[in-house]
Amino acid sequence: GIADIAVLVVAADDGVRPQTKEVIAYLKEKNIPTVMAINKIDKPEANPLRVKQELADNGIVIEEWGGKTISSEISAKKNTGIDGLLDNILLVAEVEDFRADSKREGLAVVLESHLDPQKGPVATVLVKTGTLKVGQDIVAGLTFGRIRKIEDFSGKNLMSAGPSTPI
Repeated sequence: GIADIAVLVVAADDGVRPQTKEVIAYLKEKNIPTVMAINKIDKPEANPLRVKQELADNGIVIEEWGGKTISSEISAKKNTGIDGLLDNILLVAEVEDFRADSKREGLAVVLESHLDPQKGPVATVLVKTGTLKVGQDIVAGLTFGRIRKIEDFSGKNLMSAGPSTPI
Protein backbone atom coordinates (compact mmCIF):
# COMPACT_ATOMS: atom_id res chain seq x y z
CA GLY A 1 0.00 0.00 0.00
CA ILE A 2 0.97 3.60 -0.50
CA ALA A 3 -0.24 4.93 2.87
CA ASP A 4 1.11 4.02 6.28
CA ILE A 5 -1.56 6.10 8.02
CA ALA A 6 -4.90 7.32 6.69
CA VAL A 7 -6.64 10.52 7.70
CA LEU A 8 -10.37 10.05 7.20
CA VAL A 9 -12.12 13.40 6.89
CA VAL A 10 -15.86 13.59 7.57
CA ALA A 11 -17.82 16.84 7.45
CA ALA A 12 -19.49 17.66 10.77
CA ASP A 13 -22.53 19.03 8.92
CA ASP A 14 -22.79 16.12 6.49
CA GLY A 15 -21.95 12.96 8.43
CA VAL A 16 -21.00 9.53 7.13
CA ARG A 17 -21.96 9.22 3.46
CA PRO A 18 -22.00 6.08 1.26
CA GLN A 19 -18.54 6.88 -0.13
CA THR A 20 -17.26 7.25 3.45
CA LYS A 21 -18.56 3.77 4.20
CA GLU A 22 -16.61 2.45 1.19
CA VAL A 23 -13.42 4.08 2.45
CA ILE A 24 -14.00 2.69 5.97
CA ALA A 25 -14.41 -0.82 4.52
CA TYR A 26 -11.17 -0.41 2.54
CA LEU A 27 -9.21 0.87 5.55
CA LYS A 28 -10.45 -2.01 7.67
CA GLU A 29 -9.71 -4.59 4.96
CA LYS A 30 -6.15 -3.28 4.51
CA ASN A 31 -5.73 -2.76 8.28
CA ILE A 32 -4.46 0.80 7.80
CA PRO A 33 -4.10 2.82 11.01
CA THR A 34 -6.56 5.71 10.78
CA VAL A 35 -6.87 9.16 12.31
CA MET A 36 -10.31 10.77 12.15
CA ALA A 37 -10.71 14.42 11.22
CA ILE A 38 -14.19 15.79 11.81
CA ASN A 39 -14.17 18.91 9.64
CA LYS A 40 -16.38 22.01 9.33
CA ILE A 41 -16.97 22.33 13.08
CA ASP A 42 -17.25 26.10 12.52
CA LYS A 43 -20.57 25.72 10.70
CA PRO A 44 -23.74 26.38 12.75
CA GLU A 45 -25.30 23.10 11.59
CA ALA A 46 -22.19 21.07 12.58
CA ASN A 47 -22.94 18.05 14.76
CA PRO A 48 -19.69 16.25 15.69
CA LEU A 49 -21.55 14.02 18.18
CA ARG A 50 -23.78 12.67 15.38
CA VAL A 51 -20.69 12.02 13.23
CA LYS A 52 -19.01 10.09 16.08
CA GLN A 53 -22.17 7.98 16.49
CA GLU A 54 -22.35 7.29 12.73
CA LEU A 55 -18.67 6.32 12.73
CA ALA A 56 -19.28 3.94 15.65
CA ASP A 57 -22.26 2.47 13.77
CA ASN A 58 -19.82 1.76 10.91
CA GLY A 59 -17.14 0.15 13.06
CA ILE A 60 -14.88 3.11 13.81
CA VAL A 61 -15.02 3.80 17.53
CA ILE A 62 -13.03 6.83 18.62
CA GLU A 63 -10.78 6.81 21.70
CA GLU A 64 -12.99 9.03 23.84
CA TRP A 65 -15.74 6.41 23.41
CA GLY A 66 -13.40 3.55 24.35
CA GLY A 67 -12.20 2.70 20.86
CA LYS A 68 -8.80 2.72 19.20
CA THR A 69 -9.22 5.53 16.66
CA ILE A 70 -7.89 8.98 17.51
CA SER A 71 -10.06 11.85 16.31
CA SER A 72 -9.69 15.59 15.93
CA GLU A 73 -12.40 18.18 15.49
CA ILE A 74 -11.17 20.70 12.95
CA SER A 75 -12.12 23.59 10.75
CA ALA A 76 -9.86 23.64 7.71
CA LYS A 77 -11.41 26.97 6.72
CA LYS A 78 -10.63 28.67 10.07
CA ASN A 79 -7.43 26.63 10.73
CA THR A 80 -8.91 25.31 13.99
CA GLY A 81 -7.57 22.04 15.42
CA ILE A 82 -5.02 21.44 12.64
CA ASP A 83 -2.05 21.35 15.04
CA GLY A 84 -3.86 18.74 17.13
CA LEU A 85 -4.58 16.68 14.01
CA LEU A 86 -0.89 16.79 13.01
CA ASP A 87 0.10 15.78 16.57
CA ASN A 88 -2.31 12.84 16.35
CA ILE A 89 -0.76 11.68 13.07
CA LEU A 90 2.71 11.79 14.65
CA LEU A 91 1.39 9.92 17.69
CA VAL A 92 0.00 7.10 15.52
CA ALA A 93 3.31 6.94 13.60
CA GLU A 94 5.16 6.61 16.91
CA VAL A 95 2.79 3.97 18.32
CA GLU A 96 2.98 1.97 15.07
CA ASP A 97 6.78 2.46 15.10
CA PHE A 98 6.95 3.56 11.48
CA ARG A 99 10.55 3.98 10.42
CA ALA A 100 12.24 4.42 7.07
CA ASP A 101 15.91 3.87 6.28
CA SER A 102 17.19 7.01 4.53
CA LYS A 103 20.58 5.37 3.85
CA ARG A 104 19.30 2.64 1.52
CA GLU A 105 18.53 2.99 -2.20
CA GLY A 106 15.45 5.10 -2.79
CA LEU A 107 12.08 3.48 -3.34
CA ALA A 108 9.19 5.72 -4.34
CA VAL A 109 5.59 5.37 -5.48
CA VAL A 110 4.70 7.12 -8.75
CA LEU A 111 1.50 9.12 -8.21
CA GLU A 112 1.31 10.46 -11.76
CA SER A 113 3.54 10.99 -14.76
CA HIS A 114 3.48 12.89 -18.03
CA LEU A 115 5.67 14.05 -20.89
CA ASP A 116 6.48 17.76 -20.57
CA PRO A 117 7.52 19.47 -23.85
CA GLN A 118 10.30 21.41 -22.06
CA LYS A 119 11.35 19.04 -19.26
CA GLY A 120 10.81 15.63 -20.89
CA PRO A 121 9.40 12.73 -18.81
CA VAL A 122 8.13 14.02 -15.45
CA ALA A 123 6.87 11.89 -12.55
CA THR A 124 5.29 13.02 -9.31
CA VAL A 125 6.42 10.55 -6.66
CA LEU A 126 6.27 9.95 -2.92
CA VAL A 127 9.50 8.57 -1.47
CA LYS A 128 8.62 5.51 0.65
CA THR A 129 12.09 4.66 1.97
CA GLY A 130 15.69 5.42 1.15
CA THR A 131 16.88 8.54 -0.63
CA LEU A 132 16.52 9.57 -4.27
CA LYS A 133 19.38 11.68 -5.65
CA VAL A 134 19.96 13.75 -8.78
CA GLY A 135 21.99 11.64 -11.24
CA GLN A 136 20.71 8.35 -9.87
CA ASP A 137 19.53 5.66 -12.31
CA ILE A 138 15.87 4.68 -11.83
CA VAL A 139 13.46 1.99 -12.96
CA ALA A 140 9.66 2.33 -13.05
CA GLY A 141 7.98 -0.77 -14.42
CA LEU A 142 9.56 -1.37 -17.83
CA THR A 143 10.80 2.23 -18.08
CA PHE A 144 14.27 3.29 -16.95
CA GLY A 145 16.25 6.50 -16.93
CA ARG A 146 18.22 8.89 -14.81
CA ILE A 147 17.02 11.54 -12.38
CA ARG A 148 17.97 14.86 -13.98
CA LYS A 149 16.17 17.15 -11.56
CA ILE A 150 14.27 16.91 -8.27
CA GLU A 151 11.74 19.58 -7.28
CA ASP A 152 9.67 19.86 -4.13
CA PHE A 153 5.96 20.77 -4.13
CA SER A 154 6.76 24.46 -4.56
CA GLY A 155 9.14 23.97 -7.50
CA LYS A 156 12.32 24.45 -5.44
CA ASN A 157 15.29 22.40 -6.71
CA LEU A 158 16.61 19.68 -4.40
CA MET A 159 19.74 17.53 -4.72
CA SER A 160 18.09 14.61 -2.88
CA ALA A 161 14.82 13.55 -1.25
CA GLY A 162 14.39 11.22 1.71
CA PRO A 163 11.52 9.17 3.14
CA SER A 164 7.99 10.63 3.05
CA THR A 165 9.01 13.41 0.70
CA PRO A 166 6.64 14.27 -2.16
CA ILE A 167 8.69 15.34 -5.21
